[in-house]
Amino acid sequence: MPKIVLLTGASGYIAKHIALQLLQAGYHVRGTVRDLARGDAIRAALAPHFGDTDVALAFVQVDLTRDDGWSEALAGVDVLVHTASPFPITPPDNPDDLIRPAVDGTLRALRAAQAAGVARVVLTSSTAAISGSALPPGETAYDETNWTDPADPDITAYTKSKTLAEKAAWDFVVQEAADMRLTVINPGFVVGAPLDARYGSSVGVIARLLRRKDPMLPNFGFAAVDVQDVAALHVTVIDKPDTYGQRIMAVDRFIWFTEMAQAIKAAYPARRIVTRVAPDFIVRFLARFDPAIRTIVPSLGQQDRYDNARAMATLGRGLRQVNKSVVATAGYLIDKKLV
Repeated sequence: MPKIVLLTGASGYIAKHIALQLLQAGYHVRGTVRDLARGDAIRAALAPHFGDTDVALAFVQVDLTRDDGWSEALAGVDVLVHTASPFPITPPDNPDDLIRPAVDGTLRALRAAQAAGVARVVLTSSTAAISGSALPPGETAYDETNWTDPADPDITAYTKSKTLAEKAAWDFVVQEAADMRLTVINPGFVVGAPLDARYGSSVGVIARLLRRKDPMLPNFGFAAVDVQDVAALHVTVIDKPDTYGQRIMAVDRFIWFTEMAQAIKAAYPARRIVTRVAPDFIVRFLARFDPAIRTIVPSLGQQDRYDNARAMATLGRGLRQVNKSVVATAGYLIDKKLV
């Protein structure tokens, strides 16, 4: 019998790619959604790539903020893949509005898995939990041994939420679920063509470039990764015992915002893409009035390095080049007339 995977947050950008690769690998997928009506849209997104999903794909209604339905959702499940977590571009007025759901939702899912006897868990975290704070003296690149300091006053609510949620997961395994086999995937800024028009905040950044929302671009960049590689890591680790107890950072490389814009402009020369870089003092001035801009000010001009050796070893190959992934994202948005 095929293994059954409970995939939380199944309507998400990354989660739909994970669902597709799980189905292609022969797993049966039970996706959690807050509204069962979303199930039809997810099926429609996957169908062109997989075909008939009626047998291998089902949906259950649960909410990260409520206990209802979790025991039924996990009944008969072999693996929990927990991806559900908020990712806003603009930080909330109250950081706890982001932090508490991330931490409590993660613990709710893990406790429900433990109660149902589900020992294998794959958790989606973020490089935010690794590289949100400065590297220790003498280190030149971030890797899985690094942790963001949640007490760092310069980190955003999102970064703090991802760090505290991942720490809570590891603490839970150590203190309450010693038999649980946990692997954590830590993606960077995720790009690559979505499977439908319901996409996340990272794809929204590409849409913003295509819509020429900004007259100049900040001197800012991302530790980026292709969504297909992120999905592949989630699926590959399920049956790899050597990944139990590991964090795996999913990053191809650091890419500047203007580098992304230049890649899109080269691929679509007929579109007027802004590539000019704004002086830092202008960005700092605008940050006084725009919370979204304010979050990037501490990272202006900062280019970090990332050691992705563990991700490559896990996949047995290199990762997709993110400049090409950026272009693929733009191509999807253009072709589907979403921008």
